[in-house]
Amino acid sequence: MTIIRRVTVHEGPGGRFESMAIFDEAIAAPRPGLLLFPNVLGTKEADFAYAEKVAALGYTILVVDVFGQGKRTTRADPDMGRYMAELNNDRSLLRDRANAVHALLKSLDEADETRTAAIGFCFGGKCVLDLARSGADIAAGVSFHGVYDAPPFPNAKIAARLLVCHGWDDPIAPPDATVALAKELTDAGCDWQIHAYGRTGHAFTDHDARMPEKGLAYNADADRRSFRAMADFLGDIFG
Repeated sequence: MTIIRRVTVHEGPGGRFESMAIFDEAIAAPRPGLLLFPNVLGTKEADFAYAEKVAALGYTILVVDVFGQGKRTTRADPDMGRYMAELNNDRSLLRDRANAVHALLKSLDEADETRTAAIGFCFGGKCVLDLARSGADIAAGVSFHGVYDAPPFPNAKIAARLLVCHGWDDPIAPPDATVALAKELTDAGCDWQIHAYGRTGHAFTDHDARMPEKGLAYNADADRRSFRAMADFLGDIFG
């Protein structure tokens, strides 16, 4: 196994961005291509490490910068959600940036442009859902402890198959929001699955999430089970 990381600086809607391509050079290219949309903090080492685990399964991963080059926050930042808020307030810009990075993924020599998908965490889960809602020709999308509110404009026809990995006690996506997402996807004719993990809150894949009193905490069982669910789901689609 020879994992490669390659910084990719690119232009996109609203500015310049810095994403990271990650793949196993020992696996023949082109490989199915996956977008990985990070959480509220933007791209970081935890995302690159997760992408390496997925790349070892035979994928080319593009860890996506949707905020803009240099626009990153940390948990110590009192306004750590400021870049996410900009896109929450402009869902058309979020949609356009997600589609732009999908086009970038398809242009990579290491990725098979005819076999692409997207995964995302927290706000990144919203990015996956909005990419699918836009009618993008991704084969599949996986949301981990995502955010489910629909954009304030009609969806295009959803072509992607979707897997939503969800903590049932997530305060950011309570049961009524989860049921609303299921109804939305059903009404859209989408092929969807929701895996709900009991006694599990938000951020269950995030090793640094340590606020159980607020419903945000790492859960090793849900992390392991959701990774396996993703691997099986994508393997069923891409073979």
